[in-house]
Amino acid sequence: MSLMVSISGIRGIFGTDLNPQNLTLYASAFGTWLGGGAVVLGRDSRVTGELCERIVTAALQATGCNVIRLGIVPTPTVAMGVLQHKAAGGIIISASHNPAEWNALKLLNSKSEFLDAAQGEEVIRAARNHGIRYRDYQGIGRVMCDETMLDAHIDAILDLPYIDRDVIAGAGFRVAVDAVNGAGSHAIPRLLERLGITDIHKIHCVPDGLFPHDPEPLPEHLEDICELVRSTGSDIGFVTDPDADRLSIVGEDGELLGEEYTQAIAFDFMLAKKAGPVATNLSSSRVADDIAEKHGQKCYRAAVGEINVVKEMQRVGAVIGGEGNGGVINPDLHYGRDALVGAAMVLQHLAEQGKTASQVRSEMPGYVITKNKIAIGDYNADAILKSVAETYAGEKINTIDGVKIDFPDGWVHLRKSNTEPIIRIYAEARTAEKAAELAEDIRSKTIS
Repeated sequence: MSLMVSISGIRGIFGTDLNPQNLTLYASAFGTWLGGGAVVLGRDSRVTGELCERIVTAALQATGCNVIRLGIVPTPTVAMGVLQHKAAGGIIISASHNPAEWNALKLLNSKSEFLDAAQGEEVIRAARNHGIRYRDYQGIGRVMCDETMLDAHIDAILDLPYIDRDVIAGAGFRVAVDAVNGAGSHAIPRLLERLGITDIHKIHCVPDGLFPHDPEPLPEHLEDICELVRSTGSDIGFVTDPDADRLSIVGEDGELLGEEYTQAIAFDFMLAKKAGPVATNLSSSRVADDIAEKHGQKCYRAAVGEINVVKEMQRVGAVIGGEGNGGVINPDLHYGRDALVGAAMVLQHLAEQGKTASQVRSEMPGYVITKNKIAIGDYNADAILKSVAETYAGEKINTIDGVKIDFPDGWVHLRKSNTEPIIRIYAEARTAEKAAELAEDIRSKTIS
């Protein structure tokens, strides 16, 4: 496996694909592209995180950047830090949902948005063409630490006009949390405390980077939190990935609502407060369209990738956006996925509605998404996608990101992953059986 360089960052297994040499190379290229200025630097809890932080800090200093280190914080806290410090950019050292042996550099511009394709290409070009400019001893950058950004992030959430601490506190919620020993380990409980919630039950909230289960918040990995909700009589459970930009929800019955319904609840909540379109990606559930239609609004679709959704949100003036993997993007706060604001919005919605999480979920249209993947190996990914498009040319097809085929009773989306050497195959229908049937039909006809 080789280092993965894409719109989603610089990512690899530490010690092989990702090593001090290429960490220095890409951090220096980013500092050169910024031309100096302040860079906000944060990381998740991975064992290699502190080491990577020291390397990246030195590389940024060498290109004349002043580094503002936040330590272990959620990815959205780094984004808020870029805005608060009026920084030239930011770096998050995190491989998101990848296993513990992985790490990555995720790059933010001065708007606290992930680099778009053109900006990312400029950084990559500087790295590959030896276009890096180091400063002399009089021009190297300084380092400072800011341990206040998490509370500043939470302050900004509590200052949103539709988040009412008294209403949430008055609901008397009992909340369970699984932060997979990642960056949300202190952040989510701290948010809950600031929202006036006193009955908090934590599991896997020691930020040591030793993930107790596969860190991607999928149903097969989350038995512990489901059992914790049941055993403690909690009203809701919150699960985050290692860098706490994705949020999964467990209902009071100990059953997962499904990551897609994090976004759906956030959309329903926001559209009741503010009129306007919404945006999500091609692989997200049709429930997003249903919620938008319920409020007389339109749901726009973008290629998979947070920045692609952000650009579509900005193009159409969306009041809320996100991705079906549990990523809520609230532009009133910042243009990035944020598990903390997602949790606050969900709690506010439940408190105002006077309903349980399972009731809110049951009142929404029911869909089931199956998520499969094919290791590329000897396959030619582009040839596979071309074959799919040709085979199903008579159906409604979207090719802005791989191939998505919309059928009357469901859809299938195939695309090359930005973060792993695989082809993802997502399918959705009213039942798991039908979704699996749609995906298998395409696989059998086009992938041998």
